[in-house]
Order: sequence, then C-alpha cells, then structure tokens
Amino acid sequence: MPPQQIESDITDSDERFFTLGSDIDHIESRSLAGVSLIKIYFHPGTDPNAAVSSISNLALANLRRLPPGTLPPVVLSFDAANLPVCLITLKGAGMNQTQLKDLAQFSVRNQVANVPGASVPQPYGGTYRQIMVYVDPIKLQASQMSVTDVVHAINDSNLILPAGDVRIGPKDYNIYANSQVPTPNDVNGIPLRTVGNSSILVGDIGHAVDGGQLQTNIVRVDGQHSVYIPILKQGGDSNTITIVNGVRKATAHLLDIPEALKASVVFDQSVFVKTAIKNVISEGAIGLCLTGLMILLFLGNVRATVAVMLSIPISCIATFMILNAFGDSINTMVLGGVALALSRLIDNSVVVLENIFRHFEMGSSSVEAAEKGGKEVQLAVLAATCSTAIVFFPVALLTGVSKYLFTALALAVVIALFCSYFVAVTVVPLFCSRFIKHTGHGNEHEAAQKDDPVSEHMRGGHGQKNIFAKIVYHFNQGFGWLQRRYDSAIHYCLGRPGLVVIAFSAFVILSFTLSPFLGQAYFPRTDPGQFVISVKAPSGTRIELTDQYIAHVEDDVRKVVAPKDLNMIVSNIGVTPDLSAIYTPNSGMHTAFVQVSLKEDHSLSSFVYMERVRAKLAADLPEIQTYFQTGGLVDSIVNQGLPAPFDIQVSSNDMDGGYAVAQQLAERLRAVHGVSDVLIPQDVDYPGLALNINRQQASLEGLTPKNIVDNVITAMTSNGVVDPSYWIDPKTGNNYLLTVQYPETQVQTLKDFKEIPLRSADGKNTTPLETVASIKAINTPTEVDHYQLRRVFDVYVMPKAEDLNSISKQVSQIVNDTHPPHGTILTIRGSVNNMHDSFKSFAIGLVLSIVLVFLILMAQFASFVDPFIILLAIPPGIAGVILFLLTTHTSLNIMSLMGVLMMTGIVVSDSILIVEFTGQLRAQGLKLEEAIITACKVRLRPILMTTLATVLGLIPMALALEAGSEQYAPLARAILGGLTISGIVTVFLVPSAYLLIHRHIESRQVALTQEATA
Repeated sequence: MPPQQIESDITDSDERFFTLGSDIDHIESRSLAGVSLIKIYFHPGTDPNAAVSSISNLALANLRRLPPGTLPPVVLSFDAANLPVCLITLKGAGMNQTQLKDLAQFSVRNQVANVPGASVPQPYGGTYRQIMVYVDPIKLQASQMSVTDVVHAINDSNLILPAGDVRIGPKDYNIYANSQVPTPNDVNGIPLRTVGNSSILVGDIGHAVDGGQLQTNIVRVDGQHSVYIPILKQGGDSNTITIVNGVRKATAHLLDIPEALKASVVFDQSVFVKTAIKNVISEGAIGLCLTGLMILLFLGNVRATVAVMLSIPISCIATFMILNAFGDSINTMVLGGVALALSRLIDNSVVVLENIFRHFEMGSSSVEAAEKGGKEVQLAVLAATCSTAIVFFPVALLTGVSKYLFTALALAVVIALFCSYFVAVTVVPLFCSRFIKHTGHGNEHEAAQKDDPVSEHMRGGHGQKNIFAKIVYHFNQGFGWLQRRYDSAIHYCLGRPGLVVIAFSAFVILSFTLSPFLGQAYFPRTDPGQFVISVKAPSGTRIELTDQYIAHVEDDVRKVVAPKDLNMIVSNIGVTPDLSAIYTPNSGMHTAFVQVSLKEDHSLSSFVYMERVRAKLAADLPEIQTYFQTGGLVDSIVNQGLPAPFDIQVSSNDMDGGYAVAQQLAERLRAVHGVSDVLIPQDVDYPGLALNINRQQASLEGLTPKNIVDNVITAMTSNGVVDPSYWIDPKTGNNYLLTVQYPETQVQTLKDFKEIPLRSADGKNTTPLETVASIKAINTPTEVDHYQLRRVFDVYVMPKAEDLNSISKQVSQIVNDTHPPHGTILTIRGSVNNMHDSFKSFAIGLVLSIVLVFLILMAQFASFVDPFIILLAIPPGIAGVILFLLTTHTSLNIMSLMGVLMMTGIVVSDSILIVEFTGQLRAQGLKLEEAIITACKVRLRPILMTTLATVLGLIPMALALEAGSEQYAPLARAILGGLTISGIVTVFLVPSAYLLIHRHIESRQVALTQEATA
C-alpha cells in the first residue's frame, strides 16, 4: 500500500482515535509504503507503563475500522532519543544473505533478547527466507490460468490443520496428516488443475525455489553485503555499559549456530561512556593531586594534609551510599559533578584546619586548638556550605533534557557538600587533636600583626636540612612576601574605599558589555569518534543502483579518512515495510545512511573528517544529496532524536504547496554562512503508476477490481500480503511464507506490465491488464509525515560550529520573511528552542539562587547589611566567567550556565570568611578599620588555600585533554574563570565595601546618639 493510502486509511484513523488518550503532549507519524509509524509523546512525569497500556487499548479498539487484512498494531515504549547502543554484525564463509538473515532472526536475536535492559528489533540487511514459486506468464496463458489460480491451488494443498485422533480398540491414536508439503521441492508436484485424466502441476507452469523474498533492505559491513542486529536500551533505568557487556557475553556463547558464523559487536556506544567516566576520574585525580600538593606546601605538614584529604573519600563514599539508598545510579553526570566538587569538598576542612593551626601558633594545646579552632569557624563553614548547596535549588525549575542532565549532578554535589561539612567539623578536629602536635607559640593576632607573617610552625625548622623542609620554608617565605604586599595594598584600598568600589564596579560593567560576543549553544560539542552520512539518490532509484552509489560513497570515505584512524564502515540501504522501519530514517529504496566509526586514538576529530568527506562527495557524486551528523549518544539525547538542532516544519495539507515552501526555505538556508547541511527528508517526486480500472469493462470480462489488484500484486510482489500461506521447516520449527509470483526479471518494460494476464473465476480465456485498466505515470510521496494530525515537511538545518545563537537569528529572519500560502504554517522546532527555554530558566535560577543565598546569610548573620556585602563577590565572578569563556573560545551553554550557578555559591565563601571574622573581632573590641585589616591578613591564607584548591582541581577538566571531557570543560571553565577573578577582586572589594558601609552606619549611630543626648 503506497504512503498516501497508508496515511488516509490507517494513520489518520489511528491518530484521531489516540487523541482520546490522557497526558499526551503531541503526536507525530510517518506513513511509509506498507507501514504506519505513530509516535505519541507524553508530558513529563507520565507513568510510561500506564501510557503504553492506554494506547494499546485504543489501538486494538480501532483495529476493526482499518482496512481488511491490516495486521494488529505493535505498541512499544520508546525514548525520543532511541539510538542503538551497539550493533551485532554477522558474517560467515560460504553463507549468503538469506542464510545470515535467517540465523540472525531465529537464532542470534532470540539468544540476545534476554539481556536485561536490551531491546532487540528485527535484523537489517539480507532477505528473509521464503519458499518462492516462480510462474511463467506464457505457460499460464497456455493453461488458461492466472497467478491467483496458482495461489488458491497451492494454499489448498499446503495447510496447517489438526487431524484429530481416533479410538480403535483399546487405543487412542493421534492422527498425523501430510496436509503441509514436506519439502520445498515437493511444491512442484502440487496439482493446479485436472483435465480428464491428466493434471497440470506447479512444475508445468513454473518452479519452486527455497530462496529469499524480494530484497528491499541491504546492509554493507566494510564493503561486504551482510546482516546486523541493532541493540537499543529499553529506557528507564537501563544502563548502557551493562547492556553492551551482556550482549558481548551472549554473542560469545551463542548456541545452535554454524561454526562458520562470526558475530561481532561494533559501534559500541558504551566505549564513549566508559571513556568519559575514565577521563572524569583521571582528571579529578590529577586535580586532587595538585590540590593536595598545594595544601602540603601551605601547611608544611604531611599529617595536616592527610587530615584535609580525608574529607574526599569519606564524603564520596557517603554520597554514593546515599544515592544508592534512594535507588539512583552512578552515571557520567554524577561522576562529573563529584569530580568538579572534589576541590570544593576540601575547602571546609581547609578552613577548619587552618584555624586550628592558627590556634597552635598562638600557643594552644592540641586539644584546645582543635576545640576552639573548630567552633570558631563552624558558622562560617556552615554558611559557605549552605550558600554553595542552595544554588542548586533552581535546577528544579529546569525542564526537558536540562533537568534530566542536572538533577542527578545537583543531588550528588549537594549531598557531598554536606558530607564534607560534617567531616570538617567532626573528623578534622578529632584528627588534629590526636595526631598533630603544636610547635608554635604566641598570642592573639600575633601571626597577623608581627612583621614576619611566616609562623614558626610553618618554617619547617631551621635545623632541618631535608629538601621538603627547605621547599616549604621558601614557599612560605614567598607567601610572607605576598602577605606584606597585600598588607600594603589593603591599607591603600581602605584609605580610599569609594574609589575602589567604583573602579571594580566599572570593571564588572565593562566585562558585562562583552557578553554579546559569547557564542551560544545548547550543549558543548563532543567528538564521539564516529559520524553518519544520510544519502538520498534520485527519487525512484532501484535498490541495486543505490547500493552502487553507497559503494562509491564508502570508497570516498576510505580515501579521505586515514587508514590508521578508520575503524569500520556500516551502511544501511532501503527499508523493509515491517517493524524494523521504526528504527531507520530511510524512507525508500533510494535512501541510505552510512555509519563511519573511527578508532579510539584517531588523530583528527570527527568534525574535520566530516568536512573533508562532504567536500569529496560533493565533487565526485553531485547527483546525490548528503547530510552529515555525528550519530553519537550525546547529540541524540540533546536533540531528542531529531537529526539536527533546527527543524523548520512546514505544516500544510496541500502537499505540493507545502513542499514548494520547504524547498524555498532550504535554498535560502543553504546560503546562510555557518550552515553545513540542509535536508528535506520527504520527497514528492517518487515515480508511481496510477492503475485506473474500468469497472464496466472489467465486469464484462468477469473481473472485479479485487481480482485485478490481487493479480497485479501477486505477479509483482507475491501473495504474501493479499493471501499468505506458510510452510514450517520440520527441522527447525521456523515458519516461512510460501508465495507465488513472476520471476523478478520477467517484467522489464511498461509493455510487459500492461500484458499481465487476468482471468475470471469462470472464464476460459485470459485478459491482459491493459484491456480493463489504463496506466499512467505519476509522482508520489516517499513518505507522508504528520505533526499533531497535520501534514508536515521538515527542513533540517545543521550548523558548522557549536554556536547556535547567530544561526538561530538568521533562521528566524528567513522564516519570518517567508510568506506561505493561506493555511500553511511555519514552525521552528528542535534543540534550539530547548536552548532558549533553558537559558531563561537558568537566568531565573541565577536570580533565585542569589536571593536564596542572601536569605540564608541573613538568617545566619542576623543582618541585612553583611549578607549584601558578602554577595558583592558574585558580580566579579560573573565578569570572570565572561572573560574566561571569551578567552578560551568557549560557548555559553547549559553546562557553562550550570558552572555560573555553582560559581555563585562558591565565590561567596571567601567574602564570608572576611566578613564573619571581622564581626568577631569587632565584638572583641577592635576598631572597625583595625578589625578589617586584621581579618583580611588572618583570612588571606585560608582564602588563597581554598581558592587555589578549587582552581587547581578544575584545571585538568577545564583543559579537556581527553575524549569525552569536552562536555564538562565549559562547566569547569566557568567556575575557574569566575572563582579566579572573584578571588582576586573579593579580597579588596569586600573590605572596602565593608568599611564604606559600616563607617556610614557608625556615623549615623553616633549622630543619632548625639541627637538623643542633646
């Protein structure tokens, strides 16, 4: 059945019926030749099991309204981004495509299907085994028979019927009848017609062959015709790595298969996941080592460094245990979040430990220093922890892919942060009291006020001659020099606080003006180590010719991609009108897609090779259309299954008019700078033949339209659809179609087609087809697509680079400038819309996170003023993000925006230390300016330690040196840039603002006191 009839007779009816379902977001459909595919998208939070059950009931209830012979519908739970996690390719010496397909369908697939979490569709490539009866039309005419006569005779002689039983004497006998033909060769002996004492047998007018059905789908694996089975995730909590490992284990222990059959697992998407996990862990470990070295240099004490580093394993183990208790899995986002937070996890311990050491230097005993040092900063540490954690609350506002990605990350980081707080205020003081002994002495604020700020404890001892002690000593001599310079600078800034505030404000405003120069993307572009080429030959191209085109495409790929980088090429040509059509973008014999896999250590990125192959194909094969995409898991998830971030939908029930508008848009979009590929997947010029039956003439010949159509279908494509018969192989128990048709080479011209013989049930002579029907060449669609029950044409736009914002503006302008006919609607869909929605959510989330941080600080400091001063660290941090992203040519995407949110919670930690300790000193009686200077000098070391700990920990991830780490790099760079600039600015801006505001408050209080006394 052609696509337009599938649309009108099946798709339209089902779609209208499915609108009775609840919680449906929208409905999409594809009507292909012989198959209708309807996708129903539900609102987030809908129970998928209930949704499948509801749609299944509706589909079965509507079955009786569909054309007779329509097979019952198959309803499957489906992810929008459903992409095979791997492929199983089959090859065997001496095996043809039919044998490979048969083994794939009945042996390999069945043994792999029980892998937990795996969804295993039907195999691609090859031909299904089929018992074919090829009839000669000339012999049929001579015998005064038609193909349908042969079909009826064979079906009557090949039956699957129970013969019952018979009771004879004391026994009950089961009866076995040979109602089914024993072997394919015995089909030739089936009598078709008996005249007198002689019968016309199948062998008299044709011959039976144990072969394969007409091939509509070809698979090529490294240039050889083959078969593959795609493996998909069932959705939900299924794990990619677990599925692929299970598939590998199952394919390694296949049973009941020939020894010559070799099954290989290729295009393993778990490799990308494993690599990403490994690189996240390695980059986190490198950052952790750098952080540990920095702490060791600052503290000069191995045991103290151990005390700080203890917070990492304890916090991580506790986090994973809590996540496991709530049924959450550990995925790349969770690991990435924890890796990013590793350096932040030790900040709390660093602050507590540094304060304990300060008490050591003032002469306190180990126990006393641990007790006083821990209690003194526990409020500041709690405030910093809550401030960092609360910024993740706005993640609840996100929707779609953003929420799916960041919910797990946010939860993991928040749990780890609070675990690190409990470690800092419990384990670290206990460790210090037991294992660290003090050597310094002094009195209150001595370390901050004496000329040499390098404490005796930190000198490493003049008597010690080992290299480590010398390194620590010279490092701290350098820190002492830095502290003296800072002392001078802070005195200078406090002498003119207004100027400092104005200068830094101008710097922040100037930085903000650079934000329009940032590129905008939805998700950072990653190199998946593969790419996919969608190919469209001229409409109507036979599959054999399309196969030749694809062979040429594969040759060009091998010429462009270096042999040391090329791993495998797998091509899928055409489409079979069955369940497998769900999982392929192909729409006809002229369409195909070529998957190119690169080796893990490829020297050039996938995007470089894509550009080169695109240019090569344009030069060598200008007659075919190509469309390139990465085909990776990340892009599939981000684009929600769409092949591009831009999908311009032309919605119109006028097929020709809608296609003309789509072509017009495509031509204009191809001229846009920054666009690499534009594709319209639908065609309306696929060649067809209109069979116009003359019912009156047919009636005179004793024929009905059903007789005519059945004869034509059977002659060309067999009776497998109109009147199927099955033969069961007694050796395997597998069932195969037993069909009748002309030889595939019989009809070569339109004249041959017109001369197909027709015969009425009671007629003696045959009538050629052209006698009762006129035949006219027409153009038809390859597929008819719907969105919300309306016909649509899709114009997919693939950008050259990661930046979507600049192209989005041009695409929107082109769409707005296009004036379609009345009733035609243009809509822009795709991940670009998700990007804009996510950016709005992040903007609201940033404001909300700042408000939440302010409220927490206000509650903890019992003040409106001090929290405001603390929050002054955020604007320089945002300025640092902008400058760092511009410097590193990093786009503004949901990962870098998540980094901005995290940064706002981290940068306030430094200002909390200064403001909180200044308040303590003022409560002890110090004057305002003296308290600020002392707090800045005392807190400089923990500020530098915590800032450098986070910065050093993020550097490996920000560099994105390993495959798969590109997705986390923008997040790390945003935090790195914001924290670096904010850390530098905070130690000058916050003290100046504190002095400016509190001096004004004191002046007002003095004035009010004087007025009251007067």
